[in-house]
Amino acid sequence: MYKESTHSLNENKAESIEDEFIEDYPEKEIKANDFGIEDVLSSRGRILILKTLAEMEELNISAIARVANLNHSTTTQHLSFLAKAGLVQEKKFGRIKIFRYKIENVKARSLKRLFEIWRNENKF
Repeated sequence: MYKESTHSLNENKAESIEDEFIEDYPEKEIKANDFGIEDVLSSRGRILILKTLAEMEELNISAIARVANLNHSTTTQHLSFLAKAGLVQEKKFGRIKIFRYKIENVKARSLKRLFEIWRNENKF
């Protein structure tokens, strides 16, 4: 229980930092290159979402939230951040939003490879 509540506090802190970053520069169009690897990997939730999408390629928000064990709101915020960073792409089919891992992005490809190496090393 303590670990879970601490995780929520850390997630909320990370989300507020992202919001501040975006709010501090409203006149500036945020581009994928504006995010460093430390921004992308600073959140356990974002890492779980990236790992999930890297493995399954594309899913709707509910499936991503379920697999990553995150609530819908947190998942939505992280996906928005990852889309702005150029690592995932949102596709809409009516009211349904599908998020796709952008494997054509060199950074996304590199992260996917890192996840594969990490997973394979931990099998033994």
